[in-house]
Amino acid sequence: MQQLEVIKILKKDLNFAASSIEKLKEFKNLVFKQNKNYNLIAKSTENQIWERHILDSAQLVKFIDFNSNSLADLGTGAGFPGLVIEIFNKNKAFHVKLYEKSPVKRQFLKGVIKQLSLNSEVLGDVQDEELNSETIVCRAFKKLDKVIQVSREIAKKPHKLIILKGQNAQEELNKSLKTKKYTYKLEKSITNEKSKIILMQID
Repeated sequence: MQQLEVIKILKKDLNFAASSIEKLKEFKNLVFKQNKNYNLIAKSTENQIWERHILDSAQLVKFIDFNSNSLADLGTGAGFPGLVIEIFNKNKAFHVKLYEKSPVKRQFLKGVIKQLSLNSEVLGDVQDEELNSETIVCRAFKKLDKVIQVSREIAKKPHKLIILKGQNAQEELNKSLKTKKYTYKLEKSITNEKSKIILMQID
Protein backbone atom coordinates (compact mmCIF):
# COMPACT_ATOMS: atom_id res chain seq x y z
CA MET A 1 0.00 0.00 0.00
CA GLN A 2 1.34 3.37 -1.01
CA GLN A 3 0.63 6.87 0.31
CA LEU A 4 -2.62 7.59 -1.59
CA GLU A 5 -4.18 4.25 -0.73
CA VAL A 6 -3.27 4.61 2.96
CA ILE A 7 -4.60 8.20 3.09
CA LYS A 8 -7.90 6.96 1.65
CA ILE A 9 -8.18 4.39 4.50
CA LEU A 10 -7.18 6.99 7.12
CA LYS A 11 -9.95 9.33 5.97
CA LYS A 12 -12.70 6.84 5.13
CA ASP A 13 -12.26 4.06 7.70
CA LEU A 14 -10.48 5.81 10.58
CA ASN A 15 -11.97 9.34 10.34
CA PHE A 16 -8.69 11.26 10.15
CA ALA A 17 -9.33 14.94 9.39
CA ALA A 18 -7.67 16.59 6.38
CA SER A 19 -5.58 18.73 8.79
CA SER A 20 -4.34 15.56 10.52
CA ILE A 21 -3.33 14.03 7.17
CA GLU A 22 -1.24 17.15 6.47
CA LYS A 23 0.46 16.77 9.86
CA LEU A 24 1.17 13.10 9.11
CA LYS A 25 2.89 14.15 5.87
CA GLU A 26 5.01 16.67 7.81
CA PHE A 27 5.80 14.03 10.44
CA LYS A 28 6.89 11.57 7.73
CA ASN A 29 9.21 14.21 6.23
CA LEU A 30 10.77 14.87 9.65
CA VAL A 31 11.35 11.13 10.16
CA PHE A 32 13.03 10.83 6.75
CA LYS A 33 15.21 13.88 7.38
CA GLN A 34 16.50 12.60 10.73
CA ASN A 35 16.74 9.01 9.53
CA LYS A 36 19.70 10.06 7.36
CA ASN A 37 21.71 10.63 10.55
CA TYR A 38 20.06 8.32 13.08
CA ASN A 39 18.32 4.98 12.86
CA LEU A 40 14.82 6.11 13.87
CA ILE A 41 13.15 3.47 11.69
CA ALA A 42 14.79 0.63 9.76
CA LYS A 43 16.09 2.02 6.45
CA SER A 44 14.53 -0.98 4.67
CA THR A 45 11.04 0.16 5.74
CA GLU A 46 11.35 3.78 4.59
CA ASN A 47 9.58 3.15 1.28
CA GLN A 48 6.71 1.48 3.16
CA ILE A 49 6.39 4.09 5.90
CA TRP A 50 2.73 4.88 5.12
CA GLU A 51 1.63 1.28 5.60
CA ARG A 52 4.25 -0.22 7.92
CA HIS A 53 4.46 2.65 10.39
CA ILE A 54 1.71 5.24 9.92
CA LEU A 55 -1.32 3.04 9.14
CA ASP A 56 -0.13 0.32 11.52
CA SER A 57 -0.15 2.95 14.30
CA ALA A 58 -3.30 4.76 13.14
CA GLN A 59 -5.52 1.68 13.32
CA LEU A 60 -5.32 1.84 17.12
CA VAL A 61 -7.54 4.94 17.26
CA LYS A 62 -10.56 2.60 16.93
CA PHE A 63 -9.83 1.16 20.37
CA ILE A 64 -8.96 4.32 22.32
CA ASP A 65 -11.22 6.32 24.60
CA PHE A 66 -10.27 9.93 23.81
CA ASN A 67 -12.44 11.16 26.68
CA SER A 68 -9.90 9.85 29.19
CA ASN A 69 -7.04 12.07 30.39
CA SER A 70 -4.00 10.49 28.83
CA LEU A 71 -2.43 7.64 26.93
CA ALA A 72 1.07 6.24 27.46
CA ASP A 73 3.17 4.85 24.60
CA LEU A 74 5.93 2.60 25.93
CA GLY A 75 9.14 2.51 23.88
CA THR A 76 7.73 4.90 21.30
CA GLY A 77 10.95 5.12 19.23
CA ALA A 78 10.28 7.64 16.45
CA GLY A 79 6.74 8.23 17.76
CA PHE A 80 4.90 5.16 16.49
CA PRO A 81 2.14 4.75 17.50
CA GLY A 82 2.00 7.62 20.05
CA LEU A 83 2.47 10.64 17.79
CA VAL A 84 0.13 9.26 15.11
CA ILE A 85 -2.55 8.87 17.82
CA GLU A 86 -1.92 12.43 19.04
CA ILE A 87 -2.12 13.78 15.47
CA PHE A 88 -5.58 12.15 15.20
CA ASN A 89 -6.77 13.35 18.63
CA LYS A 90 -9.40 16.10 18.66
CA ASN A 91 -9.82 16.45 22.44
CA LYS A 92 -7.65 19.23 23.92
CA ALA A 93 -7.98 17.73 27.42
CA PHE A 94 -6.43 14.43 26.25
CA HIS A 95 -2.69 14.06 25.82
CA VAL A 96 -0.15 11.42 24.88
CA LYS A 97 2.89 10.56 27.01
CA LEU A 98 5.83 9.15 25.06
CA TYR A 99 8.24 6.92 27.01
CA GLU A 100 11.60 6.47 25.30
CA LYS A 101 14.99 5.66 26.81
CA SER A 102 17.12 6.83 23.84
CA PRO A 103 18.21 10.49 24.30
CA VAL A 104 18.57 10.88 20.51
CA LYS A 105 15.00 9.74 19.91
CA ARG A 106 13.69 11.87 22.80
CA GLN A 107 15.31 14.92 21.20
CA PHE A 108 13.70 14.07 17.86
CA LEU A 109 10.26 13.60 19.47
CA LYS A 110 10.48 16.98 21.22
CA GLY A 111 11.31 18.62 17.90
CA VAL A 112 8.31 17.03 16.17
CA ILE A 113 5.94 18.01 19.00
CA LYS A 114 7.13 21.62 18.81
CA GLN A 115 6.98 21.82 15.02
CA LEU A 116 3.53 20.24 14.73
CA SER A 117 2.10 21.90 17.89
CA LEU A 118 1.09 18.59 19.45
CA ASN A 119 -0.16 17.98 22.99
CA SER A 120 2.41 15.35 23.92
CA GLU A 121 4.98 14.90 26.66
CA VAL A 122 8.31 13.13 26.25
CA LEU A 123 9.55 11.01 29.19
CA GLY A 124 12.50 8.69 29.75
CA ASP A 125 12.67 4.96 30.43
CA VAL A 126 9.38 3.73 31.87
CA GLN A 127 11.28 2.06 34.75
CA ASP A 128 12.38 5.52 35.96
CA GLU A 129 9.12 7.38 35.42
CA GLU A 130 5.60 7.54 36.81
CA LEU A 131 3.05 5.64 34.71
CA ASN A 132 -0.47 6.87 35.42
CA SER A 133 -2.40 6.82 32.13
CA GLU A 134 -5.76 5.11 31.62
CA THR A 135 -4.58 3.54 28.36
CA ILE A 136 -1.16 2.06 27.58
CA VAL A 137 -0.09 1.24 24.03
CA CYS A 138 3.05 -0.36 22.67
CA ARG A 139 4.25 -1.51 19.30
CA ALA A 140 7.79 -2.83 19.48
CA PHE A 141 8.54 -2.46 23.16
CA LYS A 142 9.16 -5.84 24.83
CA LYS A 143 7.82 -9.38 24.94
CA LEU A 144 4.24 -9.59 26.16
CA ASP A 145 5.12 -11.03 29.59
CA LYS A 146 7.46 -8.04 30.19
CA VAL A 147 4.77 -5.57 29.07
CA ILE A 148 2.29 -7.18 31.49
CA GLN A 149 4.90 -7.05 34.26
CA VAL A 150 5.44 -3.30 33.70
CA SER A 151 1.69 -2.86 33.52
CA ARG A 152 1.14 -4.75 36.77
CA GLU A 153 4.03 -3.35 38.80
CA ILE A 154 4.44 0.25 37.60
CA ALA A 155 1.17 1.45 36.07
CA LYS A 156 -1.78 2.76 38.04
CA LYS A 157 -4.89 0.54 38.11
CA PRO A 158 -7.18 0.00 36.34
CA HIS A 159 -6.02 0.57 32.77
CA LYS A 160 -6.34 -0.79 29.28
CA LEU A 161 -3.43 -2.31 27.37
CA ILE A 162 -3.36 -2.09 23.55
CA ILE A 163 -0.47 -4.02 22.03
CA LEU A 164 0.45 -4.52 18.39
CA LYS A 165 1.78 -8.04 17.91
CA GLY A 166 2.78 -10.39 15.11
CA GLN A 167 1.48 -13.83 14.23
CA ASN A 168 2.60 -15.34 17.56
CA ALA A 169 0.21 -13.20 19.60
CA GLN A 170 -1.92 -16.11 20.85
CA GLU A 171 1.18 -18.12 21.75
CA GLU A 172 2.58 -15.19 23.74
CA LEU A 173 -0.77 -14.72 25.48
CA ASN A 174 -0.97 -18.39 26.51
CA LYS A 175 2.56 -18.21 27.93
CA SER A 176 2.09 -14.85 29.68
CA LEU A 177 -1.25 -15.66 31.31
CA LYS A 178 -0.30 -19.00 32.86
CA THR A 179 -0.12 -17.69 36.40
CA LYS A 180 -2.45 -14.68 36.36
CA LYS A 181 -5.44 -14.32 34.08
CA TYR A 182 -6.54 -11.04 32.52
CA THR A 183 -9.49 -10.38 30.25
CA TYR A 184 -8.34 -9.91 26.68
CA LYS A 185 -9.55 -9.72 23.11
CA LEU A 186 -7.68 -10.25 19.85
CA GLU A 187 -8.38 -7.98 16.88
CA LYS A 188 -7.04 -8.37 13.33
CA SER A 189 -4.48 -5.89 12.07
CA ILE A 190 -5.43 -4.03 8.90
CA THR A 191 -1.82 -3.90 7.69
CA ASN A 192 -0.99 -7.59 8.00
CA GLU A 193 -3.52 -10.42 8.01
CA LYS A 194 -1.34 -12.54 10.32
CA SER A 195 -0.69 -9.78 12.85
CA LYS A 196 -2.95 -9.08 15.81
CA ILE A 197 -3.87 -6.28 18.20
CA ILE A 198 -4.20 -7.40 21.81
CA LEU A 199 -6.73 -5.51 23.93
CA MET A 200 -6.36 -6.31 27.61
CA GLN A 201 -7.94 -4.96 30.76
CA ILE A 202 -5.67 -4.73 33.81
CA ASP A 203 -7.57 -4.21 37.11
